[in-house]
Amino acid sequence: MKILLAVLVVLTMASLSSAQQAQTPADVIFINGNIYGGAVSSWDYTADAPSKITTTTIVFKPGQAMAVSDGRILAVGSNHYVEHFKDPKTQVIDLGGHFVMPGFNDAHVHLGSGGFEKLNVDLVGSKSLEDMKQRIAARVKTAAPGEWIQGRGWDHTLWAEQKTPTRQDIDAVTGDHPAIFNRVDGHIAIANSAALKAAGVTAQSPDPHGGKIDRDDKGEPTGVLRETAMEAVFSKIPPPSQAQRRRAAELALEDAASHGITSAQDNSDWEDFLTYEQMEKEGKLTLRIAEWLPFDAPVEQLEKMRQHHSAKDPLLHTTMLKGFMDGSLGSRTAAMLAPYDDDPKNAGIPRYEQDKLSAMAAERAGAGFQIGFHAIGDSGARMALDAFAYAIQKSNKKNMRFRIEHDQVIAPEDFEKFRKLGVIASVQPNHLLTDMNWAESHIGPARAKHSYPWKEFEDNGILLAFGTDYPVEPITPFRGLYAAVTRKNESGTREYFPKQKLLIDDAIAAYTSGSAFAEFAEHEKGELRPGMLADFVVLDRDITKVAPAEILKTRVLRTVVGGKTVYEAK
Repeated sequence: MKILLAVLVVLTMASLSSAQQAQTPADVIFINGNIYGGAVSSWDYTADAPSKITTTTIVFKPGQAMAVSDGRILAVGSNHYVEHFKDPKTQVIDLGGHFVMPGFNDAHVHLGSGGFEKLNVDLVGSKSLEDMKQRIAARVKTAAPGEWIQGRGWDHTLWAEQKTPTRQDIDAVTGDHPAIFNRVDGHIAIANSAALKAAGVTAQSPDPHGGKIDRDDKGEPTGVLRETAMEAVFSKIPPPSQAQRRRAAELALEDAASHGITSAQDNSDWEDFLTYEQMEKEGKLTLRIAEWLPFDAPVEQLEKMRQHHSAKDPLLHTTMLKGFMDGSLGSRTAAMLAPYDDDPKNAGIPRYEQDKLSAMAAERAGAGFQIGFHAIGDSGARMALDAFAYAIQKSNKKNMRFRIEHDQVIAPEDFEKFRKLGVIASVQPNHLLTDMNWAESHIGPARAKHSYPWKEFEDNGILLAFGTDYPVEPITPFRGLYAAVTRKNESGTREYFPKQKLLIDDAIAAYTSGSAFAEFAEHEKGELRPGMLADFVVLDRDITKVAPAEILKTRVLRTVVGGKTVYEAK
């Protein structure tokens, strides 16, 4: 990570006095580990900019062991040193010499969608339209009469024909069941004829603002709905039962724990948040969740939602407001400053008028809300930056830690805007593993040079926070780390603008301390040092030393949240 202000701190084993050691016995001691250090980021105000990111680098002496009390780290050091915190009731866990690092903090997930994807038709990895239809047909066989059939994950760019499906394709396997299936990015969906009829979508239906209904040569809907056009169908689907939400939440949390995720910054329904709240009351919440709220909701409603649950709860609370500037590159709905190279009449679909967006951002910032905008195209990112600049000016607030989610294509002149406004780049490197197959053909080589620009962000002093966009991509962090340090596909046969590669330590920082900073939690998590929450993961290899390709093979052996093991490999 580029260091704008560096302070070197060496933590010695004598971090606590003997008297303190005697007064503070550990609940659990983890011994025989290979403990990794980390970095913490801080915010420094300057005269010429509302905020400026600076970095404090923490360098640890080699650590073998860790003592934990009341969910926090008491000490990190040698086995001998940490044993000073042991009393007759202390549990001792031997880590077998394995690599130990701060738990991954996924800065961008959709846990609700991820859980329901496991309950609905899983279309991820469909090799063809026929494969997709066969998976849907298998689900229809078990459906009750009239039941809605849903699913997610198809990606036509992976198919030989690369054509989007039509309602007629889906009608052939769904019968009388209304059905709708999201593309892998969630920005377009294919609905069958029964679903379109239920939603009243016809040839006469106008395109909604921020969306598009695809039509055939006769003007009839093809079944493909883009962006806000999907809402007409989804609004007709009966809401899931509480039992279904609970099961979906359990499946998503199991997925997270098994992949070393100890914190997640989540964009799910409010009803999902209430489900997590109930699980916390039962002592069954195994993941720290920072829940996002909808940017479009009225401020009065947002304030009630914020007050519903204590912001000081380290396990569960609400955080930023999430808004959408545009769509995705894969569906060519990301808002671009110039048309797509391979679709010259199309520059994407912006979701807002700038004046309205800026006014809404200023109102919500004035009420004390952090804001994060989904922006994938360079025009979408500029809309977000202009709204943030206006909000800062009108609200006169500092340290808002505004964020742009995804940041896949950035105009070169806008990196300075990021830096000056102190905007965090919340990115998902794993997207590149798929997108590199077609991204340059969509946007052309000049724009592609500044796409997925992680090193360019770093070189411009812009803080990175890593995530996965689960379930758009699997929740495993190792694909993202591999992509960040190689810019290659998983087989290693294709490379995408390698000058944007990161070093492994910087990639780890983005997935731990960077993500923590992005949610105002840098003093609580992201590092393994005394006083921090005891959130860590034990891996089967030292990912800082293995060849990059080996990172993809990493197995999680143990995931620990607040000193408690929430996953252990069998």
